[in-house]
Amino acid sequence: MSSEIYNDVYTNGIIGPKVEMIGPVADGGKIRFLTTPGCWGPMITPTLRGGHEVNVPVLVEGADIGDAVAIYIEDIRVKSKASSSGVDQPVEKAFIGDPYVAKRCPVCHEPWPEFIVEGIGQEAIKCKKCGSPVAPFRMINGYTIIFDKERKFGLTVSRDLAGEIAKSASEYAVLPANSRQVSILTFGKADIVGLASRLRPFMGQLGTVPAVNIPDSHNAGDFGCFLIDAPHPYRITREQYERDLTDGHLDINSVRAGAILIAPVKVKGAGIYAGDAHAMQGDGEVAGHTTDVTAELTVKVNVIKGLTLEGPILLPPEEDLPPLTKPWRKDEWDEVMKLGRQYGIEPEPVAPIQVIGSGPTINEAAVNGFKRTAKLLGISVEEVRNRVTISGAVEIGRLPGIVQVSLQAPIRILEKINLAEIIIKHYELPY
Repeated sequence: MSSEIYNDVYTNGIIGPKVEMIGPVADGGKIRFLTTPGCWGPMITPTLRGGHEVNVPVLVEGADIGDAVAIYIEDIRVKSKASSSGVDQPVEKAFIGDPYVAKRCPVCHEPWPEFIVEGIGQEAIKCKKCGSPVAPFRMINGYTIIFDKERKFGLTVSRDLAGEIAKSASEYAVLPANSRQVSILTFGKADIVGLASRLRPFMGQLGTVPAVNIPDSHNAGDFGCFLIDAPHPYRITREQYERDLTDGHLDINSVRAGAILIAPVKVKGAGIYAGDAHAMQGDGEVAGHTTDVTAELTVKVNVIKGLTLEGPILLPPEEDLPPLTKPWRKDEWDEVMKLGRQYGIEPEPVAPIQVIGSGPTINEAAVNGFKRTAKLLGISVEEVRNRVTISGAVEIGRLPGIVQVSLQAPIRILEKINLAEIIIKHYELPY
């Protein structure tokens, strides 16, 4: 058992209980991840069996099924010098059922074919067996973005510069030595030129392994539904979909430095894994993808015994909370108490909490979030909806089906489920 573990080893796109884990790390220990770029690189790499290339999971000492693990995000540092992304379109006949998972050569039909990279552009990745272009996705409208030295902002580049970057794609992506992906910078896309954006890095993948072996990109209620009775080896049943996923693939832009993610433990040892870091993203990831980067992530982990969760809880940085969910400060609460005394009412101390909901669509994800919140707090769904309406919000994490259900929850309830102390400390509440 170690108080700190460094992790620069990656899966072939599959996570679950049968994937060999490293560790354990001590309860209260730290994990430093060197993560690879997430969506696009693994998507166009024919040998990877998921839409990402995440780190192998890390066992946590003392984490048992039915517990939860609090993951404190201490730091995320972007290593890549550039990134590329855009709207995707699957290539006909280059997959069976799911282009993220069951890749094959569209010509010779070799499954998960070995490949070579010749030149740059969208047809540069070729089947080693027959020589045909083999990437299962094309980028319809995309861009290449280069970052400043301090990693404070980025600027989309011209076609000529994108082409030069494509020739040294791995170097600009700063791909880790153990990564097996083809950098998406190889495509050399430049449909948007001269657009500046601030960097605000966050983790698209962070959490615990599911209780069934599945593609990493599908460990969520929206993408996970594609696995139900799928025509490939990673099919699952509806029961497994509803029971075994942990929603580690969130793409919520508040999963960043200063946040605490509380994840369910569904296999012994939890299996903390990370990946799919992004340089920036607005709510919803509406293009389907954003700026994937190599990153260094440092987290601290603490086991919360007996807190049984169906999906994650997020305690984002205070500035990321919706306006009505922001914590009460002493001067405000004094005024609330004064109003209560005027009418003979004792105001109930509350604290911000954000429950993640997931599902095939945004509406289904919201309903799922309401149900998870009701079960967690031991109140009715109707009460949850009322509390969210006047003291919270429903925010879109990712289209098509990840939401954040925020509300002010009674401290007395949070105490019963061992969450009050961590939330009060995180938000420096005045109670």
